[in-house]
Amino acid sequence: MPEQKVFVASEESKAKAKQLRLFAVLAWLIAMAGQVFAIFKLIHNNTLTWLIVAIIVILILAITGSTLWKNANRLDPASEKDKTRFFIQNQLGAILGVLAFLPLVILIFMNKDIDGKTKGIAGAVAIVAMLAAGISGIDFNPPSVEKYTDEINHQNDVLKKLNTGTDLVYWTKEGNKYHVYRDCPHIKNKTDVTQGTIKESFDQRGISALCITCQNRAIKQNNISPDIISPAADTTK
Repeated sequence: MPEQKVFVASEESKAKAKQLRLFAVLAWLIAMAGQVFAIFKLIHNNTLTWLIVAIIVILILAITGSTLWKNANRLDPASEKDKTRFFIQNQLGAILGVLAFLPLVILIFMNKDIDGKTKGIAGAVAIVAMLAAGISGIDFNPPSVEKYTDEINHQNDVLKKLNTGTDLVYWTKEGNKYHVYRDCPHIKNKTDVTQGTIKESFDQRGISALCITCQNRAIKQNNISPDIISPAADTTK
């Protein structure tokens, strides 16, 4: 049985993920501060316009934080073995997206100093923003160490069948596919080509998909059944 490689995020990926998470937390903190400001300063009949502006700004910050956080998780994912951490790490954007608006929504409807029209407009905008922040923060296909491990090992198995037992591949800084052949027409004339293993292409560029041009060439040259490839690769870059 071939040796299975367990995915471990590289130090570079961990550092980048940490930076993204810091920016995400900063965006969420500013969003929370904006909510506090809106609660104490803007829930009035004569500040409805500014309250709506504040809600929109908070929404942008909440979505920005969620996007950065999800990008960080793809660089340095959690393990499914720790179910609590796995859930919190991957769905934190949804949780904080709702919390960025929930107190504001409650206090808008509980405030006795504003009229029904203001409550209706401000409350509706805040609810829509809360739902948008919550839904956009959900990770419907969360990454995990186990998923990455399975993907890398599958790709390694396929590559070794295509590439006469080796796992050497090539990729570019802009591309989203790895290549079996350095003279593949998609990278032949490029100068920014890096070579290494699938694991390294995954660590450095998040690449785990094979160029279909290289795939078809290897199948033809080595007389291999196309059934070993799943799913189909792409031709771009």
